[in-house]
Amino acid sequence: MTFKDAVKTCLFHKYATFSGRASRSEYWWFFLAYILGTLGFAVLFMVLNGMTGGFGNQSGISVLGGLILLLGGIAMLGAILTSIAVTVRRFHDYNLSGWWVLAGLALGMLPLVGWLATLAMLIIAALRGTMGDNRFGPDPAPDHPMLTS
Repeated sequence: MTFKDAVKTCLFHKYATFSGRASRSEYWWFFLAYILGTLGFAVLFMVLNGMTGGFGNQSGISVLGGLILLLGGIAMLGAILTSIAVTVRRFHDYNLSGWWVLAGLALGMLPLVGWLATLAMLIIAALRGTMGDNRFGPDPAPDHPMLTS
């Protein structure tokens, strides 16, 4: 799956779909898009807020900077549901229940345990999923050359 296909699939076709499976490429391409979108809004905010007088001797945020913050915040909040859904589908590909994602997110908020939970979720997302069908559906990448070894 390409970058464009993954973003289109996650945002338009499977926005809040928690059933089924997601391939590694779908998962990682979507998260790259999420990170690039977040960085894009941050850079845009810093550039526009700096050009309109929000930095320097004045304090506070310009109106244009505030608008960028609002739009970026709405976009990122809207994408959180998609990111949770694609993570659940990625866990399904590894034949794990999606409830483990909720457990990982909850443990991720605890001091000292959070980094272990985050690391475990990243490792699961990076591992190859179940070859062939599993209890969550058909293989999302059945004939991918990287998976047939």
